[in-house]
Amino acid sequence: MSYEVTVDEAVARPTAVVAATTTWREFPAVWPGLLDEVWDCLRAAGIDRGCRNVMLYLDDVPNVEVGVALDQPCPLTGRVTASALPAGPVATTVYRGPYAGLGAAHQAVADWCAGHGWPPAGPRWEVYGPHHDDPAEVWTEVHWLLRPAG
Repeated sequence: MSYEVTVDEAVARPTAVVAATTTWREFPAVWPGLLDEVWDCLRAAGIDRGCRNVMLYLDDVPNVEVGVALDQPCPLTGRVTASALPAGPVATTVYRGPYAGLGAAHQAVADWCAGHGWPPAGPRWEVYGPHHDDPAEVWTEVHWLLRPAG
């Protein structure tokens, strides 16, 4: 699969998240419970759809924030806190297909950054399209925050 990578200027987007420190090996088993906590909080506030799921990887540990992009204010409870997706220059691509293949999209962005003189700043995130039972209809935006090219 080939990926088109573009550079855009991201604006901070408010999120409701549960933050965690984990390992890459443990993360696949950890994130569903974190996302469930966020959706339980939203449903308790009367929101049951319309918020796109997000995963923000702050570093390579990984320290992560798993949750949703908020389009409206919402009371947050428990471990769910307010945060935001980063603002600034980003390299972006769109991945289409089952989530297990997202690593290839991240690698494509990393390769593009290396080949175009845009050093990554560290944080990177995924914004998920609406759920579909057909993996061919699934799409995910992959964003890498950039340092200025130099």
